Amino acid sequence: MSGETAIVVKPGEKPVLRAFGEEVVILLDSEQTGGRLTMWIESTPPGGGPPLHFHINDDETFHVLEGKVAFFQNSNWEEVGPGGSAFVPRGQVHTFRNAGTESSRMVISTAPGGFDIFITRAAAEFAKPQGPDMPFVLEIAAEHGIHFLKEGARS
Repeated sequence: MSGETAIVVKPGEKPVLRAFGEEVVILLDSEQTGGRLTMWIESTPPGGGPPLHFHINDDETFHVLEGKVAFFQNSNWEEVGPGGSAFVPRGQVHTFRNAGTESSRMVISTAPGGFDIFITRAAAEFAKPQGPDMPFVLEIAAEHGIHFLKEGARS
């Protein structure tokens, strides 16, 4: 082995980040995993979810813990409940929305790592008293290979 060690993260050890109407707790960041992946828990209010987008560099995996989540990929919406999972390869346009009446919670990961850096920077913008500078947030996203499309397919 290369001297790497196992990582254990206990509940409450990581801060809650808020961006795009979501709450995110990074469980494993790219530094901890040697750049292999980022893993987080995301809580989404009813009807919430990110704009339609794609990742140039990352494959993304979702596992629903609570609630009902509708995933949009391959031009179709498909609902998944607790215990269900979805995988989106890099380059594929996708989004999700909370299709239920209560907050949903998912464990999400991207491989390789780096999403943690994007969401931390974006959350800092959303935390500003005057609100985020959205053109700057989109620049941050693009720097991390995340590109947002028009909202049309999300309805």
